[in-house]
Amino acid sequence: MRLKLLLIVALVGAMTFTGYANQKMDTEMNTPELTTHWDKTFPQSDKVDHKKVQFTNRFGITLTGDLYIPGNGEGKRSAITVSGPFGAVKEQSSDLYAQTMAERGFITLAFDPSYTGESGGEPRYVASPDINTEDFSAAVDFLSIQDQVDPERIGIIGICGWGGLAINAAAIDTRIKATVASTLYDMSRVNANGYNDLMDAEARYELRRQLNAQRTIDARNGTYALGGGVVDPLPDDAPRFVKDYYDYYKTARGYHERSLNSNNGWTVTAPLSFINTQQQSYAGEIRNAVLVIHGGKAHSRYFGEDTFKKLTGDNKELMIIPGASHVDLYDRMDMIPFGQIEAFFTQYLH
Repeated sequence: MRLKLLLIVALVGAMTFTGYANQKMDTEMNTPELTTHWDKTFPQSDKVDHKKVQFTNRFGITLTGDLYIPGNGEGKRSAITVSGPFGAVKEQSSDLYAQTMAERGFITLAFDPSYTGESGGEPRYVASPDINTEDFSAAVDFLSIQDQVDPERIGIIGICGWGGLAINAAAIDTRIKATVASTLYDMSRVNANGYNDLMDAEARYELRRQLNAQRTIDARNGTYALGGGVVDPLPDDAPRFVKDYYDYYKTARGYHERSLNSNNGWTVTAPLSFINTQQQSYAGEIRNAVLVIHGGKAHSRYFGEDTFKKLTGDNKELMIIPGASHVDLYDRMDMIPFGQIEAFFTQYLH
């Protein structure tokens, strides 16, 4: 059970094991219909225009996003696409980042990753370092052909596990001129090695054995077991960071009905591809600008600091926010350094 608990926490960087739910293996489960009302976890701004958009990645999956356009300005403009945290939906943190950056003059696009939220993909609630990296590039595709956007001035923001995926996207997609990784999680590292790299080869073998045994169970049952979202009710002895996740995902502060972390979580077998795929392999070859932001009190801080050590060039920066936890950088407007993020993108998307 300890290994299973470690697995589930590692997968989302957010949740602890609560028990299995199931979803059908067939393709009769439809992607949720697009909402027509404002259902974000924060108020709508009257300073920017907002609309739902859809676009397709190179795997043929239709992604759904929220496009924010500043209310003033003419000509071709800089644009930013945003996703994360891992296991969240756009209506939570990534839309908040996108709307805020649009208020500061950028065209922005927050999107749901493949297999989650209002985006397509079957079965639901699986993740892939390859497909999810492609999701960022597909968003860049979409922005590149918009009349208002200068295709040479596009950046990305990745939050939590999507911070690690943003680094991976920047390494493969040279069109991404500037990257911000906020409260970064390296999902490949944490799934393969556990927190603080405490899993050895024997533990990793046992993890693979459990996950593949679950595949057999799923095949026999004709359903995919779900791992459970953030633990609820919250145990008194839960670690501080789990309490932080609960405070965001399970309360009015950040709860959303489509959020995996707020509800039944990912498929149990979702970590398999992350274990054998190391996202940061070519981080040192990123030539364009990167800003890594982490909380000084974040349990995940070492992911950001170690990723930053792999980066090369004088256009890379590590920013530590004193007193901030991992989750504080999801939505705490007094802690997220939007002024510095704006300055970074202004400099490198000029």
